[in-house]
Amino acid sequence: MTEVSRTDDSFHVFDTTLRDGAQREGINLTVADKLAIARHLDEFGVGFIEGGWPGANPRDTEFFARAAAELELEHAQLVAFGATRRAGGRAADDPQLAALVGSGAPVITLVAKSHDRHVELALRTTLDENLEMVRDSVEFLRSRGRRVFIDCEHFFDGYRANREYALAVVRTAHEAGADVVVLCDTNGGMLPAGVREIVADVLATTGARLGIHAQDDTGCAVANTLAAVDAGATHVQCTANGYGERVGNANLFPVVGALEIKYDRRVLPAGRLAEMTRISHAIAELVNLTPSTHQPYVGYSAFAHKAGLHASAIKVDPDLYQHIDPERVGNTMRMLVSDMAGRASVELKGKELGYDLSTDRDLAGRVVAKVKEQENLGYTYESADASFELLLRDEVRGSRDRFYTLESWRTISEQGPQGVSGNEATVKLWAKGERRTAVGEGNGPVNALDQALRTALEGIYPPLATFELVDYKVRILEGQHGTGSKTRVLIESTDGTSTWSTVGVADNVVAASWLALEDAYTYGLIRAGLEPTE
Repeated sequence: MTEVSRTDDSFHVFDTTLRDGAQREGINLTVADKLAIARHLDEFGVGFIEGGWPGANPRDTEFFARAAAELELEHAQLVAFGATRRAGGRAADDPQLAALVGSGAPVITLVAKSHDRHVELALRTTLDENLEMVRDSVEFLRSRGRRVFIDCEHFFDGYRANREYALAVVRTAHEAGADVVVLCDTNGGMLPAGVREIVADVLATTGARLGIHAQDDTGCAVANTLAAVDAGATHVQCTANGYGERVGNANLFPVVGALEIKYDRRVLPAGRLAEMTRISHAIAELVNLTPSTHQPYVGYSAFAHKAGLHASAIKVDPDLYQHIDPERVGNTMRMLVSDMAGRASVELKGKELGYDLSTDRDLAGRVVAKVKEQENLGYTYESADASFELLLRDEVRGSRDRFYTLESWRTISEQGPQGVSGNEATVKLWAKGERRTAVGEGNGPVNALDQALRTALEGIYPPLATFELVDYKVRILEGQHGTGSKTRVLIESTDGTSTWSTVGVADNVVAASWLALEDAYTYGLIRAGLEPTE
């Protein structure tokens, strides 16, 4: 297959994260955010980046102004979005079309009504005038040297209500000079079979180059996009991570993954597919949303295996339970260790962590038994790799790695008359032959314990200064009784360059938190290259 280049116009990957994706509830992008996301999308290799609606709001107008000065796009072309001219006017006099030209974007996407009821009820004009609005707007922008794509809003609903009129809108846009006519499932109600049938009919009837814009209200946006490609569409509109209004849009990454890997169609520059997971997560951070762990191709759990039966097969050949090699999209295979694990799971997880258990069946058996025993008590290791590695080290070494010996800890929570609370913790321990006592104050008893333990040990183990608790989760275990239930705590820690997760289970939240903290500190110090002293 030939590799895609910026001049290859045979198939378009069109990203609208900065416009349609930004309509997701909870996303509020600054201009700096939009510029940063655009750089990531260009680095990924999409062909078009729709930046917003210049003239409609100051932020999008500023984005295009700054993009002209600050963005150096290697692969993508910037696209400005707008609407056809107003009813009863002239495109040459329309201020919105003038703003689109003034944006400097080489490509313009115009939204046009293709559903007869929307024309009459929303635009409050005639069906013939709507066709003239499309024709006049496209011809005007073409005369100004702009490439034009037409988004036929509510096309599939309009086609079912009045096929002839929906086709007339497509034909008018095509004859006026629109390079691509995009069929939009604006309400997201279509299913793949219907999309395939309608796209094929429109293509055969009009001869226009067609694109697809699918919303995900039925959970079929990616499938509908691929169905349109099957029917002859050569332009796909998507958003990073599926961001968009309501439940979102067709997700850029599964669509591109399918096109590149399943369809064997080169839609990205060489080598960029392997950047997909990194780009997905980077954009999630910029929009301030936690990356979806179960997202196809790029999710943290996309190639995670838990069942012992799966592990046995994967040990022989990973392809037996994986649809692709995860490295193709920049992801990795992970083995999850739980009470469902068998010896194969433990061996594979051990290998992942740098321990060869395949030659010691007794050791692997002990680890499996220990995992099942601990999980019966409420522990979970599939989300706490660091605690599992410590358990594994315990079995390999025959003893627990310790950097100190605990004498005692306690916490005190006080409530003042004005509702002001205080939390204090005291830790007493022995480290390197020295007895140390430390007091910590914090926002809650667990934070106070963390401060006290840090104070007690930092002078002896300097790497602790880089440790930080970044996530903390508490779960009351099922099958227990109210406030007397057993508690599980998961802690995520970082040293600034990597993260690790630990787990603790006890009869109360503070004791469970202490166990998870102990594992977090122990694992972090081992990672820092220190040898246990106790």
